[in-house]
Amino acid sequence: MLVLLAGIFVVHIATVIMLFVSTIANVWVVSDMTRASVGLWKNCTGVNCDGALEYAHEDALKAVQAFMILSIIFSVISLVVFVFQLFTMEKGNRFFLSGATMLVCWLCIMVGVSIYTYHYAGGQQTLYDRSHHGYCFILTWICFCFSFIIGILYLVLRKK
Repeated sequence: MLVLLAGIFVVHIATVIMLFVSTIANVWVVSDMTRASVGLWKNCTGVNCDGALEYAHEDALKAVQAFMILSIIFSVISLVVFVFQLFTMEKGNRFFLSGATMLVCWLCIMVGVSIYTYHYAGGQQTLYDRSHHGYCFILTWICFCFSFIIGILYLVLRKK
């Protein structure tokens, strides 16, 4: 049981770190023609990342930014609640609060990445004729899967 709890804890920490990286870094869409990439916050050309996004005023991008920040917040809250419940909860109870919070994180990731995929992942808005998904986009989908698995495991898991 201790190994299972430690494994879930490590995967949860990895998910939080990957969410931070994917939200902060500016490599969501990468150009195939030049050394340029686009993120949620900036447009990067070469090593210079101080270009403003041409579509920064759009509500869809602001919604993606908000949902990604909310997913980080809910993931950290879920981690803190899990540690708190681990030491204060009676034996036989389930980690309902941590699981519910992590599933809210999962929902925020799903909404944010779905909006980004619909509006920007095809490269039409990023002004790159040929582009592919960057590592931040892929990391976010991995966090989507991890947060769902962790949330379900918290709901099923009993403290022994």
